[in-house]
Amino acid sequence: MTTGQVAGPIDGSGTSRARCVLAPNPSMMTLDGTNTWLIAEPGSTTAIVIDPGPDDEKHLQRVRAAAADRDQRVTEIVLTHRHLDHSAGAPRLAELTGAPVRAVDPDYRLGSEGLTAGDVLTVGGCELHVVATPGHTADSVSLYLPADGVVLTGDTVLGRGTAVIADDGSLSDYLESLHRLRLLADQTGLGTLLPGHGPLLADPAGVLDFYLAHRAERLDEVRAAIAAGDRTPAEIVPRVYAAVDQALWPFAALSVRAQLRYLADHGELPPGVTW
Repeated sequence: MTTGQVAGPIDGSGTSRARCVLAPNPSMMTLDGTNTWLIAEPGSTTAIVIDPGPDDEKHLQRVRAAAADRDQRVTEIVLTHRHLDHSAGAPRLAELTGAPVRAVDPDYRLGSEGLTAGDVLTVGGCELHVVATPGHTADSVSLYLPADGVVLTGDTVLGRGTAVIADDGSLSDYLESLHRLRLLADQTGLGTLLPGHGPLLADPAGVLDFYLAHRAERLDEVRAAIAAGDRTPAEIVPRVYAAVDQALWPFAALSVRAQLRYLADHGELPPGVTW
């Protein structure tokens, strides 16, 4: 169990202003499925949807119905990043609700407004602050909901396990993002992290410390593998990820490549190491 993990059902979990509608797309990479978050001020007639999830008609109808059950209308759709398990349902949900889609990546927007660090999204009196957290992908953001003392982390922090650095991601950026969230936890007394997959996390500072320590340990393991003579991700993965299900090794290779790029950027790679 990851540090701070809150046991219990994921679907319907949340806080006073954030409620999870779990998408039916479980897998090794999506855990129980994608957490679609419905954000609304209590008593408000409007709501924001964070990460509509896959293009699954029943799920998207559930999301719309979850808002309607509380007499709320979805007026904005926001993507934490472009991966399809978070974004593919956005165009259809926009059709169902008439709401625009805001994203960092212009290719995933519907409407005139994008998403930039420092933006404050306000719907019905409920504020969401956009925090840049690139690393998992180049376009990743998190969303700070001060009224509930929570951050919606997308895939930057997961409810179980740790995030993969995608091909367009960066370990340097990712570590900076984790430190940024860790500082936010100290400055604001965060109570909970609401991840894009998996259960709520009730100890933000502890979880982020674990993530940072885990990344440091993995880097040391990769350094040791290189010192032992490994020169490619195909050689490093079996050594460093020996305890991980081999079905996940292709994804581990993505992280190894990110680790090697990081070491290269810091002048730590000997000749002959490739990724």
